[in-house]
Amino acid sequence: MAPPNDPVIAPSSFLRSEENMFSLSHGKLTVRGVPLLTQVPPNVTFTPFSCISQSSDAPPFLLQRVLSHSHKAAFLGFSHQHPSHRLMNSLGAFNGRDFLSIFRFKTWWSTQWVGNSASGSDLQMETQWLMFDLPQINSYAVIIPIIEGSFRSSLNPGSDGHLMICAESGSTQVKASSFNAIAYIHVSENPFNLMKEAYTALRVYLNTFRLLEEKTKPNLIDKFGWCTWDAFYLTVHPIGVWHGLKDFAQGGLAPRFLIIDDGWQSINFDADDPNQDAKNLVLGGEQMTARLHRLDEGDKFKNYKAGLLLAPNAPSFHPNKIDALINKGIEHEHLRKDRDRALQSGSADLSEIESRIQKVKQEYGMKAFTRDLRTKFKGLDDIYVWHALCGAWGGVRPGTTHLNSKIVPCKLSPGLDGTMQDLAVVKIVEGSIGLVHPDQANHFYDSMHSHLAKSGVTGVKVDVIHTLEYVSDDYGGRVQLAKAYYDGLTNSIVKNFNASGILASMQQCNDFFFLGTKQIAFGRVGDDFWFQDPNGDPMGMFWLQGLHMIHCSYNSLWMGQIVQPDWDMFQSDHACAKFHAGSRAICGGPIYLSDRVGSHDFDLIKKLVYPDGTIPKCIHFPLPTRDCLFKNPLFDQKTILKIWNFNKYGGVIGAFNCQGAGWDTKTHVFRGFPECYKAVSGTIHVSEVEWEQNKEAAPMGEAEEYIVYLNQAEELLVMTPKSEPFQITIQPSSFELFSFVPVIKLKRSIKFAPIGLTNMFNSGGTIQELEYVEGGVGARLKVKGAGTFLAYSSECPDKCLLNGADVAFEWLPDAKLRLNLVWNEEAGGLSDLAILY
Repeated sequence: MAPPNDPVIAPSSFLRSEENMFSLSHGKLTVRGVPLLTQVPPNVTFTPFSCISQSSDAPPFLLQRVLSHSHKAAFLGFSHQHPSHRLMNSLGAFNGRDFLSIFRFKTWWSTQWVGNSASGSDLQMETQWLMFDLPQINSYAVIIPIIEGSFRSSLNPGSDGHLMICAESGSTQVKASSFNAIAYIHVSENPFNLMKEAYTALRVYLNTFRLLEEKTKPNLIDKFGWCTWDAFYLTVHPIGVWHGLKDFAQGGLAPRFLIIDDGWQSINFDADDPNQDAKNLVLGGEQMTARLHRLDEGDKFKNYKAGLLLAPNAPSFHPNKIDALINKGIEHEHLRKDRDRALQSGSADLSEIESRIQKVKQEYGMKAFTRDLRTKFKGLDDIYVWHALCGAWGGVRPGTTHLNSKIVPCKLSPGLDGTMQDLAVVKIVEGSIGLVHPDQANHFYDSMHSHLAKSGVTGVKVDVIHTLEYVSDDYGGRVQLAKAYYDGLTNSIVKNFNASGILASMQQCNDFFFLGTKQIAFGRVGDDFWFQDPNGDPMGMFWLQGLHMIHCSYNSLWMGQIVQPDWDMFQSDHACAKFHAGSRAICGGPIYLSDRVGSHDFDLIKKLVYPDGTIPKCIHFPLPTRDCLFKNPLFDQKTILKIWNFNKYGGVIGAFNCQGAGWDTKTHVFRGFPECYKAVSGTIHVSEVEWEQNKEAAPMGEAEEYIVYLNQAEELLVMTPKSEPFQITIQPSSFELFSFVPVIKLKRSIKFAPIGLTNMFNSGGTIQELEYVEGGVGARLKVKGAGTFLAYSSECPDKCLLNGADVAFEWLPDAKLRLNLVWNEEAGGLSDLAILY
């Protein structure tokens, strides 16, 4: 639970005066004497963090954290002679300095890029942050373009190795000529501490967002779910959703959450009857010029009649005929006409008709559908629905609702010229946006969300977030327009969805994170799951999946400070489903699928999900190991993507061969690099788990010895902190999961380490509790799930107890101890296990 807000406090009153590690002198920006940038123009200013006073509502523990690191932080600014709405300025030059960066490759999506100079072939346009490797001082530094006043900024390549910063308001009417703090710089000896410290300082300074640790996470982050998008696209309808959930139930799994994606709303096109839904929409893209004409569900959900799918003769669903939509609600339409006639004639029967209408309304629509879903599928905790930030892709159609909506032409920033061509952008620019006036943002979101909340919906997936920057010219610029919309969204989420029922998507630009995340605690860290290459490369079904993992892993370095990273859905029958499953097993967030009805690999899903729809979840989110930070795991033909995470009683590293694709700097697209799609070799070591990044995990990093379990190879190995790294080879689109479990010495120097259920990908996550019996005579565990439990035991136990009774076990001289566990429904799948010597 997030701590309560404290009174507004000025951070400067807490900051100590210690010599700043950065300095700017004679055209050189240095950190502890090492040049970071040279040829810094004279119009660039430098201000230590401690010299800028800014009020903040951050809780005291965050203020104290910022205090302790304030000498490692500073701001950069610049000034021009003439004001403008878009200003470019060099911050200096660098060459031969390894960097890791995140840049926007589409309006809404960001990804990793590495290089060693600020030239255009290395640094990309719309870079969100830039991390430098500083081996001379065993440190790392980061430059983060931020927000000042009504301007947001990004980093861009310049000529002759110059690093450019672009400050833009998004409105030709909002101009400035100087900035005191348009970029933030920070240094640390640990790259993961670097990002944590930097974004904590920015949270305190900007005071416009909150960190993940301050917020309440949504209920669904430790559960299994299903999203309708790839199953139906725009043809989603109640019958299909019902049978999709029924499929999972019959397969022995219970989705605990449902996301009804795009396709459920009341949308039409400007040329359509303003009171009728658009017809025959099937594939994504067709709807991108359509607008909301009502703020509630579209007819195919509005006309759902209560009990329809609970009845013995419920409509069947044919996956090959997904256009079979229900057509109910005629009675409701007749009653509405009766009411209109009664109003015109002054009939005394009006009250009776109104009563009948209200009764029928309760039996129809989204409310009736969600009630029936929960009646049938008892474990379904959450139902989310999709909507765009502006309502629909094309906003809200003027004149069709009570809102003040206006068609606003779209204008893209020149910074987006270097991004990938995107059908969504093309269609939105073609159709413009029906923008609800920002003064009505609160009313807009509450009108939608209050209806949904009353209809049994518990949250929303908010998508297409960055279109606001296209239409901000007449609304005070992109920062001011975004503030109005994000404040309205935040207020509605607090009021209608328990302050946490929201998943942010298509949101991976810095101004969203700096302005829109006071309440949002859950967001996508990757592009969409693509089951095939939309441009027709047959190998795309393989290389796109590794690309997805790169997006998620590296974006989590910054986004994970602010939101719980969401790795998105995948399909269990896809050619690379197992590859995806390996990454989701240790992603630290929810696991959800977008399987088509009748198309499931239940054997694979059951390696990720318990029968009750919960999951063996890691306690953190995965991040790249240090030796991957400044490498290219996509097409350098030598780097394995390695990501680390923790379980309660051990660490884990996932090793994934993502080679075979990447960003083409000339064509600005992701494409296959077939010469890289081959086996890659590397090393693994326990020291690559960043134990100190989590208080619960830190003591495990001090162990003298570890047992390493290879989930795919089903091998047990022994490693110490002083051991040589293991040599590994990973095939294309393949992976291995390495669990590192500290060895505990029991009586007679017996060595013991529990691995968990080996039939689950995240074996260590199945161990819920672990304690060692006094006197070193054994261990007691609570293990969730069914299957083969494995532990390392240097000697054979005297006996094992399962739920208090003796149980058969197998012990082999190679120290493998195995026994079988069954799913204990009454205990929520938990087994009490005692291993005694």
